[in-house]
Amino acid sequence: MLLLFETAAGYALFKVKDEGKLAALTENPTEVPDAMSLVTLQDFKHFANTTEGLEACTALVESKLPRGLRHFLKKAVVKKGLAESETLAVYDAKVGSLIKKKLGITCTSGQQVSELMRCVRGKISELLEGSVLKEHSAQDLATSALGLAHSYSRYKLKFSPEKVDTMIVQAVSLLDDLDKEINTYCMRVREWYGWHFPELSKVISDPVTYCKVVQHMGTREQALDSDLSEYVPEAMEKEIKELSQVSMGTDVTSEDMENIAELCGQVIDLSAYREQLWDYLRSRMTAIAPNLSTLVGELVGARLIAHTGSLITLAKYPASTIQILGAEKALFRALKVKNKKTPKYGLIYHASLIGQAPTKGKGKIARVLAAKAALCARVDALADATMTVKRSRPEGEEEEEQPEEEMEVDEEASTQMGMEGREKVEARIRLLEAAVSRGAAGAAKKPAAAGKPQRYNNKADGRFTRDGDKQGYDTGKDVSAPVTKKARH
Repeated sequence: MLLLFETAAGYALFKVKDEGKLAALTENPTEVPDAMSLVTLQDFKHFANTTEGLEACTALVESKLPRGLRHFLKKAVVKKGLAESETLAVYDAKVGSLIKKKLGITCTSGQQVSELMRCVRGKISELLEGSVLKEHSAQDLATSALGLAHSYSRYKLKFSPEKVDTMIVQAVSLLDDLDKEINTYCMRVREWYGWHFPELSKVISDPVTYCKVVQHMGTREQALDSDLSEYVPEAMEKEIKELSQVSMGTDVTSEDMENIAELCGQVIDLSAYREQLWDYLRSRMTAIAPNLSTLVGELVGARLIAHTGSLITLAKYPASTIQILGAEKALFRALKVKNKKTPKYGLIYHASLIGQAPTKGKGKIARVLAAKAALCARVDALADATMTVKRSRPEGEEEEEQPEEEMEVDEEASTQMGMEGREKVEARIRLLEAAVSRGAAGAAKKPAAAGKPQRYNNKADGRFTRDGDKQGYDTGKDVSAPVTKKARH
């Protein structure tokens, strides 16, 4: 029996001395025998560089057969005529099946092979010493193993599809934190500066513009000499200057004004960084989830991804779950109480399409939008970047050949699913708006359907007669159904 062992330096092929001792490894796993008495080195193949070692490590972890390993086994086993007489022990059964299919070498794996690998791994430096480690020590072999582990970790972090959308999760979380900080700082500026010039808050409603005006103007006494046309319209500037002359605020010192101006500068800087972060988030969403961004918007799409953790996790959720993402507390609260309605929407409520829907139809639009969002998330997460949706053609209609230029344009249009879903949702909104408008105007009364009870009208009934103030009842017009006696059995 031959044993294939992978190291950080290369592939090692060992010859098992006594196969009868392998059974003792599984019977007494705590007693580790000396590996020198079990195997002996037969052949070894060095990795040419770190790149080759990383490729081999990646392929073996994914249960694939590396090209270098195939050439090594072909040279060390097949060409020497050992493929028919020897059995190759491997750790991964899938790799063993590939070796059997490609090279015709019988492979085996199992608990005995795993225990043998454990013994060899503990004495690998002694087994390779003298033939392989002529110039390098066991410490160098451990160092190369550590370097290969770091290279493999960097490779997985760089190319893992679940790690690409981590930037979106962090960016949208930071965006929400910035909004909270900016709102807090702006409230503090209004309250602080309001003691000096309280009328300014009623004139300027935008918080960032308010901070820019305060920082540029300073105290209200300097309002007449300040040029505020860069920040506010001319009419508003004139109003500010008029109010500064009749303001009821208290006076502040220059030191107080310096601290207020510094706080205004913080708000302005945070607002500028917030705009920059929003541009970055929008570009990342366009690159990673273009269909989802087209359907629900960049911000709502990013929050859905952040709430689930990754785009691939969002793609696994059904439409009913996506519809109420973010409203989990309300959902479980409604489930605990009897006869209480469950929420109809969560984070998806902030999408522009739901804002366009009528009030009574928001729940229906949320359900339709969630269904389309589930499809878009699956296309963005699982489809290729150049994938286009193939439309079904009627029977007998031949497919027209498109020129290369049009095909290139179709490949670049990766938002096709999102655009189609948005059009369908907008069509559904128009239908609901038309139904609401018809209900508000009042539809024409339809005749009562057959079989439905109608309101009784005694004037139309001929049995009642009215003669002035006297009214009577004509019994001759009564109709009675014939009575039939049931036969007794």
